Amino acid sequence: MKKGQVLEGYIERVDFPNKGFAVVEDEEKKVIVKNTIPEQKVRFAVNKIRKGQAEGRLLEILEHSPEECQPACPHFGVCGGCTYQNLPYEKQVEMKEAQIHAMMDAAVDGDYIWEGVKESPVREAYRNKMEFSFGDEYKDGPLALGMHKRGSFHDIVNVTECKIVDEDFRRIIKAVLEFATDTGLPYYHRMRHTGFFRHLLVRKAVRTGEILIDLVTTSEAQLDEARLVEKLTGLSYDGKLAGILHTTNNSLADVVKDEGTKILYGQDYFYEELLGLKFKITPFSFFQTNSLGAEVLYEAARSYIGETKDKVIFDLYSGTGTIAQILAPVAKKVVGVEIVEEAVEAAKENAALNGLDNCTFWAGDVLKVIDDLGEVPDLIVLDPPRDGVHPKALEKIIDFGVERMVYIACKPTSLARDLEMLQGRGYQVERIGCVDLFPSTEHVETVVLLSQQKPDDTIEIDLDLDELDATSAELKATYQEIKDYVLKEFGLKVSSLYISQVKRKCGIEVGENYNLPKSENARVPQCPKEKEDAIKAALKYFAMI
Repeated sequence: MKKGQVLEGYIERVDFPNKGFAVVEDEEKKVIVKNTIPEQKVRFAVNKIRKGQAEGRLLEILEHSPEECQPACPHFGVCGGCTYQNLPYEKQVEMKEAQIHAMMDAAVDGDYIWEGVKESPVREAYRNKMEFSFGDEYKDGPLALGMHKRGSFHDIVNVTECKIVDEDFRRIIKAVLEFATDTGLPYYHRMRHTGFFRHLLVRKAVRTGEILIDLVTTSEAQLDEARLVEKLTGLSYDGKLAGILHTTNNSLADVVKDEGTKILYGQDYFYEELLGLKFKITPFSFFQTNSLGAEVLYEAARSYIGETKDKVIFDLYSGTGTIAQILAPVAKKVVGVEIVEEAVEAAKENAALNGLDNCTFWAGDVLKVIDDLGEVPDLIVLDPPRDGVHPKALEKIIDFGVERMVYIACKPTSLARDLEMLQGRGYQVERIGCVDLFPSTEHVETVVLLSQQKPDDTIEIDLDLDELDATSAELKATYQEIKDYVLKEFGLKVSSLYISQVKRKCGIEVGENYNLPKSENARVPQCPKEKEDAIKAALKYFAMI
């Protein structure tokens, strides 16, 4: 197999994220071909061979999978935004569940409860935020505004019929493209670093219907602000236009970066409602892009965190404070930490808006801020960015030793990496579930409940009682009889280790080698007071003390 070679293969399986494995006749190794689904026969060009693993670029689908359906979006296959619109939604969820379940099985030590994937309440027009890019449809072609073409860094696809947003988004993108074309000004060229138009950011609340529009340009030319406002305010919306903004961005990176934002019309924020709470959202603050799906996600997280009464909770990577405020009504105090200062200010306003006085929010990197919070948490919620938690920050988080931790991950591979450290430091995975916030794409949110292994959770080390070492007192009642008595009278389960500890305290001789740990450094749990009293009562009942 050589680079540049064109081959045909049958897609055997698809691993996360979107890695199809093609079986090629007369070839010993399988080739990774993205943007495929199981049971397709495809033609592809080998474009990379690294450490013995070949990767190919999809050229043509020769035979469709029997599971395939007709995609609803006319841009599918050309636009790089969606991956699985050619699969029925139930099959998308089924594939995501198989991928993440297999990944978690490999990452988790021991048994855990797998709760599958909860479906998104909406499957089309679910996004409340989109970032569209300016460019050309092909080299030196007409101006385009939309998404990157699949597999291309340069070419842009006009997505005027995009199905993961609603009609208001489509009206806005058409109007802004017309406006930009009429000006005759060039788009910002990502390689030459020249030009004017860069991005269009659109946000819309599902519950309130409020819309925020932000045109992002360089400072290379003057924007005709009045004409833009006239164009956008003249549209007929299903929702309500809250604000039109102009952001300047001269950075070299191809990202939406705020280097100064001016309000051209209305205001620079809007409101969304989740689970009975109201949230103020600004242009660049983090908020889940699927509002109705976010409610399902946060309900799952709330159920995982469990009892919160009189507890101090840390909400790390808190964004606009959504999770913090959902937990605050049933907690003693919630402390949020978020690196985006604009989001922190919005979180503070949101807490006041919802009448919550037991939330505090800190602006800064979790790694740097966590030492200065002045609080010791009882519970921790982690909702980090795609790269997961910085290892040094994770060390500090683990050092708090909280009994329960909920980790919400938008990238399961980062989660799997972080679980290795968490489990190595004594945390056990109890439950894992997913919520599909991104229909038609390969992405999915994963929620994990971890608990700290306390002495009661420690595996007992029982050696058979050496009858030659048994004392006359021990022969009055067996360890099992003592366990049965304590369970019946007090409703408590006690271990042989705990019984031997209490016996020693009461002066009862115990076999010399009974219940000793197998290694010198083993952690030996000590019997809790409640169980000690119950064991003593059993010893009295059997006339052993």
